Amino acid sequence: MASSRVGQWRSSARVVSTCLLAALLTCTLRCSECVKLSNIILILTDDQDVEMGGMTPMKKTKELIGDAGVTFSNAFTATPLCCPSRSSILTGKYPHNHLVRNNSISGNCSSTAWQKEAEPFAFPVYLNKMRYQTFYGGKYLNQYGSKDAGGVGHVPPGWDQWHALVGNSKYYNYTLSVNGKEENHGDNYEKDYLTDLVLNRSLHFLEERSPNHPFFMMLCPPSPHSPWTAAPQYQQSFSDVKAPRDGSFNMPGKDKHWLLRQPANPMPNSSIEYLDNAYRRRWQTLLSVDDMVEQLIKKLDSIKELNNTYIFYTSDHGYHTGQFSLPIDKRQLYEFDIRIPLLVRGPGIKPKQALQSPVLNIDLSMTILDIAGVNLSTVNMDGQSFLPQMAPSLRNGTERPFFLIEYTGEGNSSEDPSCPKLGPGLAVKGRSCASADHEPKADQAGVLHRRQLSKRQIKPCQRAGRTPALAVNANFSNVKMYQGFDLHTYLPKFLRDSSYPVSIYSLLWCSKPILFYFYHTMKVDGFAVDARKKDDIRVSRYL
Repeated sequence: MASSRVGQWRSSARVVSTCLLAALLTCTLRCSECVKLSNIILILTDDQDVEMGGMTPMKKTKELIGDAGVTFSNAFTATPLCCPSRSSILTGKYPHNHLVRNNSISGNCSSTAWQKEAEPFAFPVYLNKMRYQTFYGGKYLNQYGSKDAGGVGHVPPGWDQWHALVGNSKYYNYTLSVNGKEENHGDNYEKDYLTDLVLNRSLHFLEERSPNHPFFMMLCPPSPHSPWTAAPQYQQSFSDVKAPRDGSFNMPGKDKHWLLRQPANPMPNSSIEYLDNAYRRRWQTLLSVDDMVEQLIKKLDSIKELNNTYIFYTSDHGYHTGQFSLPIDKRQLYEFDIRIPLLVRGPGIKPKQALQSPVLNIDLSMTILDIAGVNLSTVNMDGQSFLPQMAPSLRNGTERPFFLIEYTGEGNSSEDPSCPKLGPGLAVKGRSCASADHEPKADQAGVLHRRQLSKRQIKPCQRAGRTPALAVNANFSNVKMYQGFDLHTYLPKFLRDSSYPVSIYSLLWCSKPILFYFYHTMKVDGFAVDARKKDDIRVSRYL
């Protein structure tokens, strides 16, 4: 009897030991999987367009990232201006939620309020909590490092290595904040050219990092932003290139919104010569970024991390060179200013994909966090992950149904008590403002894009700026604008206005001396409704 009990005990002990061993092995495997989380790199250029040929110089980038992964043909910025756009990328939020209105301190660009209220919830903070090793190099926000923004000693949370440019884009004679310490640079190409410096320091980071944890790098070269200082070896490149002359180049904007009615038309020869020179020099600066991509991928391959690394290539917004007689700039809600390049390669992404799914730059943060294994339900952002579109074998999901593009101008916010608040904590306020001729004195028009399959084929809008961004069906062959469905189902809560009939919305943001104007279309064939006048008007009237 005793012998039988001992045998049973030994048998039970073996079972328990086997179970414990299996559990330990499972735990070990899971920990191993955690260590093998994918690395992520985000390359963010400054002012690089798509519509005006901005990707033409990027032959290596298109081959090494686009051909090796996916190219999005309908990627847009939430706002066509540097600081608000970059703030949207970092927070995953629309400008009306992160409250950065323009490139000034008073417009909340890198302000102390931004540092207190937005930076602690930027996506790198979540990555750092997931034990990602993080590196930042290059331009951050336009007012970063200024005295009013806390100086170079301020290092945003979430970054292990911080090599950020103080102020706006430069190539030489700039100051960096290196982990909170001031570092001044001169005009020696070998030591100071910013695009190359960002590359070299990122390569050093890759050499020094721990192999036991994944890494995230955000590389932000100044190209192709002014002053368009090319590396010496590229200063004679593209000598015969001129800005594109098709589409709306040097066209009058007399039937467009008030800003487009201001430029002289036709442009003087001096303006055309200037913009042609700017166009060439922009391309020249991008050749160094193309080299950066090549060197980075070679390094990843040599350390055997290339196949476990997602690489995103994009820009903060587009650009124009002569469209509607506007020589150079951004800020306009037309395709040339709001479309951005977006190329991605990485694990699970099949090569040579061309996707038409609409993607917004506020989606970058959620996609990166999705890759990093963050529970997205715990993250308060407006964006959504587009990992399901890139790699459906890894994630299930749907493309975004709509998006908003907005810009509030360079004026100071108004404290007019007649301006109703648009949402909790929203600093910018709104009211209906119109001139005597009943045309909205708006700085820009907000745009709500809505994709809906339709039996009726709509002719795609012409490219290169002849039609406004509001005509979302540019390059979308099967798009139907708002018609006969309840926008309350789709619009964000802050846009719902019971004072107008359903599907009619007007959003005016008070700003001195100019406003922000929100439009949507109700009719299919390029017409819009002005919610104040209640007339049908052509979209191009104000855009």
